[in-house]
Amino acid sequence: MRKINLKNIVWKEGKYFVSQCLNVEISSFGKTKKESLDNLNEALELYFEDIKTPQIAKIQNREIVGLPFLYA
Repeated sequence: MRKINLKNIVWKEGKYFVSQCLNVEISSFGKTKKESLDNLNEALELYFEDIKTPQIAKIQNREIVGLPFLYA
């Protein structure tokens, strides 16, 4: 078994917590932060179970940047 360090973010959206892995396009949600991360972990296990050679993006020098966006 191989250990991979993944970067994840969690935020509250309405009454749920949303968690997203930044290295692969997987996300999940839950009523609590812990439940959201547990659900994300399960989703990641299922994702990696089916992939022989996963494409994992390395996240380095990360920074949260706001972006003003206008829409009609």
